[in-house]
Amino acid sequence: MADLIRNDDGTGRPCFPADGRADRRIERDLLGQVEIPADAYWGVHTGRAIENFRISGTPIGAFAELVRALVIVKQAAARANHALGHLDGERAAAIEAACVRIAGDRRYHAHFVVDVMQGGAGTSTNMNANEVIANVALEILGRSRGDYAALHPNDHVNMAQSTNDAYPTALRLAALFAVDPLLASLAALAESLDAKAREFSSILKVGRTQLRDAVPMTLGQEFGAFRSMIQAEIRNVREHSAMFLPVNLGGTAIGTGVNTHPGYARLAIAELARLTGHPVTSAPDFVEATSDVGAFTMFSGTLKRLAIKLSKISSDLRLLSSGPRAGLGEIVLPAVQAGSSIMPGKINPVIPEVVNQVAYLVAGHDLTITMCAEGGQLQLNPFEPMIGYCLLSSMKLLTAAADTLRSRCIAGVEADIERCRALSENNIGVVTALVPVLGYDVCSALAKRALAEGRKIADLVLEERRLAPETLADLLRPDRLTRPNLGQEG
Repeated sequence: MADLIRNDDGTGRPCFPADGRADRRIERDLLGQVEIPADAYWGVHTGRAIENFRISGTPIGAFAELVRALVIVKQAAARANHALGHLDGERAAAIEAACVRIAGDRRYHAHFVVDVMQGGAGTSTNMNANEVIANVALEILGRSRGDYAALHPNDHVNMAQSTNDAYPTALRLAALFAVDPLLASLAALAESLDAKAREFSSILKVGRTQLRDAVPMTLGQEFGAFRSMIQAEIRNVREHSAMFLPVNLGGTAIGTGVNTHPGYARLAIAELARLTGHPVTSAPDFVEATSDVGAFTMFSGTLKRLAIKLSKISSDLRLLSSGPRAGLGEIVLPAVQAGSSIMPGKINPVIPEVVNQVAYLVAGHDLTITMCAEGGQLQLNPFEPMIGYCLLSSMKLLTAAADTLRSRCIAGVEADIERCRALSENNIGVVTALVPVLGYDVCSALAKRALAEGRKIADLVLEERRLAPETLADLLRPDRLTRPNLGQEG
């Protein structure tokens, strides 16, 4: 490193290399000094983290919800500290203005550069946020970046906080923010499935269990079941996201609230509720809340359940559209791209396939979160950065997957009515509807003969004079076979 111009007057203002280069500045911490790009809003602690954590290549700034949550935590803390008389009005106003500016302009997110995979229980993320906010605030005050004597990342932006309460609080808020777009995408998917359920309501088809022919149903019922699955997951996600509302802001290092005013936690959390629009509350036991990550584990399980449901729907779509001539072929998926580099004309179900893969990754994230939760010791879980990365990644992926499944697949699904009719007419499973009248043994014999001779059940019943034609026709009425209003009376 070049010789440095020492700053010995105690002002804390940035100094520059002796070679006169103005494209970098020098900042110091307990380990020494680090060169920082002069135009960077981050500082020395972030600089060291950049060098230490070259892991995933994904910066925390890639998660807009997390950046927004981090600055809101700092904004709420500044308001509380100012109200208590611990932070002067000028600094408090500059910090708040910086937080608002960062939250509203994604260009600043490029300065949240620490890798999402990091040691230190999120300290590097917290310090990255402190430094960016401090330097944006300094700019607002007309000061140079790095002029920490005027406004300091730790002394002012991080006042009355520890990573151990600020960071998990931000992760909870980020999850709450990410829930809204996820629910919106799921609601749109459910609406699209409902439209198809109504469109296909009169199309009779073969039901199947264990990939074998079963009793009849309508294609509308099949898509209606998909809709109901998604609606249930919407309720489940919304209900379980409430686990993120209790936060430990004010507990500082281990939950005892060291270095805070007795009224700070109440004021800061009230400001969080005002700033987020969510009914954020104080955790009942800050020591427990600082070390416990149970809410993340539980909600990850909720996301896994959603992922499995989306995957099940996608797998069913692949089966129902299989063919086009040698498979089930009851529905036709939109053709969105060529399916083969060697087989001309082949179209693959690529949209359901990508949703399957998202589901598998979400399940893997859930296992990672489980192991991270188990790995915590004593008063802190050091693996919250990985928990946050997996949880927010899962939510981001599921939101995109639901949107893609709706817009690129469900919206354009068509029924092959003739194929459904042909399969239904040859369905041996309709014999089940005759069991109450003819008995199980007679119906078993009819089914065996129909299968052996390639005949229709109805033809054999009439041939053997088991039932009068009008009685048989009544028993095999489509509405009677499918009973669309079963369980919906009243």
